[in-house]
Amino acid sequence: MAESIFMQSNPPLLEYVTDVTGGRCVLRGAWILHALQRRLAEFERELARIAGNPDCHWDLRSVDVIDNAGAMLLWRAWGRKKVAYLELRPEQAQLFDRMMPAPVLVPQAAFDPMFPLIFLGRKILGTLDHIQHILMVLGQSVIELGGLLRHPNRIPWRELSANVYRTGAQALGITALVGFLIGVVLSYLSSQQLKLFGADAFIINILGVSVVRELGPVLAAILIAGRSGSAITASLGVMRVTQELDAMAVMGIPHSLRLILPKMLALAISMPLVVLWTDAVALLGGMVAARLELGIGYMHFLSNLPDAVPIANLWLGLGKGAVFGVMIALVACHFGLRIEPNTESLGVGTTSSVVTSITVVILVDAVFAILFKDIGIS
Repeated sequence: MAESIFMQSNPPLLEYVTDVTGGRCVLRGAWILHALQRRLAEFERELARIAGNPDCHWDLRSVDVIDNAGAMLLWRAWGRKKVAYLELRPEQAQLFDRMMPAPVLVPQAAFDPMFPLIFLGRKILGTLDHIQHILMVLGQSVIELGGLLRHPNRIPWRELSANVYRTGAQALGITALVGFLIGVVLSYLSSQQLKLFGADAFIINILGVSVVRELGPVLAAILIAGRSGSAITASLGVMRVTQELDAMAVMGIPHSLRLILPKMLALAISMPLVVLWTDAVALLGGMVAARLELGIGYMHFLSNLPDAVPIANLWLGLGKGAVFGVMIALVACHFGLRIEPNTESLGVGTTSSVVTSITVVILVDAVFAILFKDIGIS
C-alpha cells in the first residue's frame, strides 16, 4: 500500500525561504516512511535547523500524503509540540492532535479534616433551599385558591376531575390488595399472642385501632406517594424537558393554577376516600384471619367494632389522609418543577420525590401521634 502511494505521489521536498516574517518552510510531496527512509538523516538535520527559528511559519498544505512516520519526524523536530505558526489541512491536524501528550492526572488531594463539617453544611443548606421552594409553591397555591374561591368560574374542573380519577380511582386495586394482606398478617400475628393469654376478644380492638388510626392512612399514603407522586414528578419533568413549562410561562399561564393546585386539591379529595377504602379492606382481611384462627364470627366482629374503636379514630385517620395528600402533591410538584431539561435529572428527581414524600408522610404521622395522643383512646 505504501509502495503504491509513493509511486503515485511526488518525492518529499522541503523549501525554506527567509523573509521579513522570520522565515517560511513549505513541505511538498509524500512524507511517508517508504519515501523518507533514504533521506531520513538529511531531513532530520534540516528540520532541526529550521525548527531552531521560533518565528518560522510552517506550511504543510501542499503535502500530498503523510503518515505516522512523517508526522513523527516533524513532531520530534518541533520538540514534541506544535509550533506557533503552523498551517495544516483538517486531516493533517487530526494526525498531529493524536500525538499530543495525554493530560496529566491531578493527584487526589489529601483528606480535609473539615470535610465532614463542609458536607453536613452543604446538606443542611440544600435542605433549607428545598423547604424554601416548597413554602413558595404552597404560598402561591394558597393565593391561587383564594382567587378561585372569589371567581369559581375559573376553577379547572377538567384537570381536577382527571387528577381525582388518576390518583384515587385507579389506585383502588393496589391499595385493596396490600390492605387486605396487611390485615391478614396483623390479625394472624396478633391472634398467636392473644391465644397465650386467653384474650381472643381483644383482636377487634387491636385491629380496629391500628388499622383505622395508623396503618390505613400511612399505608395508603405510602402507596400513593410511590404511585401517584412519582407520576406527578415525572409528568412535570417531561414538560420541563420538552419546554412545555417555558411555553406556558410565555403565554402567561401560571403553573400553580393549571398544574399544581389541581393536583393538590385532587389528592386532598381522593386520599381520605382511599384511606377509607384501605381501612375497610384491611379490616376485612383481619376479620377473615380472626375467623380462621380464633373462631370469631363475622357478625360478632362487626357488631363489636364500633364499641372497640371510637369514631374519633376514623375522623383522625381521614384527616391524616387529607393532609398526606396535600403534602405528597406539594413535594411531587416541587421536585417536578426543579428538574433540569435532561433525562438524568428526570430520573434523579423522580427518585428523590418518592423518597422525600414517604419521609414527609412518616414525619407528619409522628406529629399527629403526638398532638392527638389523648383523642380516640378509650
